[in-house]
Amino acid sequence: MPDKFAAVNLGKLATSPALYPKESMLAVEEQRRSLFIGIPKESSFQENRVGLTPDAVKQLTDQGHRIWVESGAGSPSKYSDHEFSEAGARIVYSTDEVYEADIILKIAPPTYDEVDYLRPNQTLISALHFGNLTSDYINALLRKKINAISFELLRDRSEAKPVVRAMSEIAGSTVMLIAAEYLSSSNDGKGIILGGITGVPPSKVVILGAGTVAEYAARAALGLGAEVKVFDNHIYKLRRLKHNIGAQLFTSTLDRTVLYKEIRQADVVIGALVSDEGRMACMVEEGIVSQMEPGSIIIDVCIDQGGCFETSELTSHSRPIYRKYDIIHYCVPNIASRVPRTATNALSNIFTPIFTDISKYGGINEALFMNDHYRSGVYIYKGSLTNASIAKKFGMRYKELGLMIAVRN
Repeated sequence: MPDKFAAVNLGKLATSPALYPKESMLAVEEQRRSLFIGIPKESSFQENRVGLTPDAVKQLTDQGHRIWVESGAGSPSKYSDHEFSEAGARIVYSTDEVYEADIILKIAPPTYDEVDYLRPNQTLISALHFGNLTSDYINALLRKKINAISFELLRDRSEAKPVVRAMSEIAGSTVMLIAAEYLSSSNDGKGIILGGITGVPPSKVVILGAGTVAEYAARAALGLGAEVKVFDNHIYKLRRLKHNIGAQLFTSTLDRTVLYKEIRQADVVIGALVSDEGRMACMVEEGIVSQMEPGSIIIDVCIDQGGCFETSELTSHSRPIYRKYDIIHYCVPNIASRVPRTATNALSNIFTPIFTDISKYGGINEALFMNDHYRSGVYIYKGSLTNASIAKKFGMRYKELGLMIAVRN
């Protein structure tokens, strides 16, 4: 009898959940690393943005990171040296001093003079401006044996390009403010309101392209009551734009007969096409521009890619417009720099989590190893070209970044 009782108890014990093996999280040692970030003053023409706001600097310095800011770097965005200093940054007064940092965060690509300040194993995060890129410039960076990341190419976990998206949103919203400004008689425009009021036909806006710039431009124009027509050869982009806006609007492929007819009658024409391998999908001929109504306005957002109007010529924030056939042309690249404080806040919201991630993983190399979405922005790694598109464009040799990272040790 006792043997039978013992056997029953033993059976219960064997089937007890307390003895089942259970999964548990393996403790992973965090390799947090203090970063040394330098923010130089932008020297490029009409670049008014800065990579981090004082609030972001405080967030990062509170985590133990060192941030050096060159004096005057935040002035175009209306951030003072005092604000950066109070946030925990060290203000330095020479370019060579700020380039002592391990990570250099710039907006515009460094000039040749600034490239001279770079040293081996530094990491450069900046734009690359593919439209103006030369093989000599790439070779100058390669000689410095650095890591270089283009934030134009950088993707997030959703495979979107966060910096491009943010700056495109700003540009799209801003172009309508520009159009409204130059349509008024105070700027010798047509003297009409952008939009419409009761009993008066609305102004006509034509947008070439159906990307992010077009989406935000169309949203702003429709909100003001304008008649908006969007042209693009990608049906899925047109469909996505209509879905995102949540309103019915005129969309069409780039049928030149329909497009040119609408351009001739338009009050505002926005050029926001994305070039395909350096070649614009549509170029509006000079003869069509000459047939537009006097005082109408053309805003060529893609002027830095060559523009999509035959009459487009590069302008600047200080001299933003010119007239041809009595049509106002606004062809300023980098429209986001027109509102640099907003743009700086948008950039800061993107870069701050990136630096936090880099610190968490123990540095740039480890962050690239653990997160393949960060690799999309890398075009130079340890002095070797890793971007296939750049290599193809200039007939240069390149190495696969994934293989280099895999044998990084």
